[in-house]
Amino acid sequence: MSETLSAKNETERAGSAAGPDHSHDHSSGSVTDLRRTGINPNFWYPIAVSGSVRKQKTFAATFAGERIVLYRGESGTVHALEDRCAHRQVPLSMGVVEGDTLRCCYHAWAYRGNGRISQIPYLPRGAARPPRGVRAYPVREAYGLVFVFPGDPQNATGAALPELPEFDSAKHKTMTFSRTVRCHYSFMHENLLDMNHQFLHRGVVGRIQPTLLGYDTGPDFVEARYLFTHAGGKKNRGAGLLAAQGVGGGTASPDVITIRTCYPYQTLQLVPKNADLPAFSLWVAYVPEDAEQRTNHVYGLLMIEKPPIPGAIHLAWPLIRRFTERVFAEDRTAVEAEQRAWDEQGEDWNSEVFPLILDVRHVLRTNGVPLRRESALSDAQPAPVTRGSA
Repeated sequence: MSETLSAKNETERAGSAAGPDHSHDHSSGSVTDLRRTGINPNFWYPIAVSGSVRKQKTFAATFAGERIVLYRGESGTVHALEDRCAHRQVPLSMGVVEGDTLRCCYHAWAYRGNGRISQIPYLPRGAARPPRGVRAYPVREAYGLVFVFPGDPQNATGAALPELPEFDSAKHKTMTFSRTVRCHYSFMHENLLDMNHQFLHRGVVGRIQPTLLGYDTGPDFVEARYLFTHAGGKKNRGAGLLAAQGVGGGTASPDVITIRTCYPYQTLQLVPKNADLPAFSLWVAYVPEDAEQRTNHVYGLLMIEKPPIPGAIHLAWPLIRRFTERVFAEDRTAVEAEQRAWDEQGEDWNSEVFPLILDVRHVLRTNGVPLRRESALSDAQPAPVTRGSA
């Protein structure tokens, strides 16, 4: 990975800086407001923790305004259907699982896992059955999560799930996160990638000085490397356990963190020198829930290297959990405040100056898709406020 910024990146940033989300000039309109960009559905997205989808039960989920019902049949297989009965549109998540079929709670229409109608109990013999059932989504279980493919189902086979070797490593233990955050998913990418916000966490981690060592960017990714140094103040024990010399009990080494947005996922890793796997690795997916995509559900997997002392990871676990929850709570407060500002202003007034964030915005914008309800979103927004000149 390059340690310096390329001339190409400098040129792209200079060209993009004229857009409304890069300056206070809102008259151009040459760059689409990133907060009006929808996430690309042609990827695998987690929409539930596997343990939440119990056998012979339904689970109501959403993806960007699409209501989806998950159910685990008698065979143990999870199915994903459009959450509406083809008859009266009553949510199938209110229904009953019988074997490997799902029966609507209203008139007892039954559906197979492929979305086809298997039975209408009161249909007279010889009467025509509706030609269509409901949409079925490709679904896969991996890493303790249920993934669906909400895009074109023909693309599902060729789309790969994320590769997380640490999850399957006997040397690592995984902590799972599942939280709703009321903001556009892009704010989450920016928050994790821009480590210059450590002042926000000063009460948790003390005074941390992040230094950007360099970063690379491409059509669908941005990867940055930071050096973290502790500049004073009380350091949280949970934070110390996540350091390279922390819970793993290794020798002291500089905390160099690699953060990568590879559309549509994000990762953060600390890899000690000469190590095969990270001391800890965070994988995150931000899954929009509503059609306007102003709320997203965060699914995260924090994979932590076990120390050589048996059982020590279990003693450290509550401290690490408490630390990560506090940091996440502070991040959520900030990004939700950003979303409220966007809602009030009706457009992006951000005065962004960090080249890394300008590049990740470009990646998210060019890989995203138009919002399905953009016209409805525009009607619901207050008129932009005109600010007086200085």
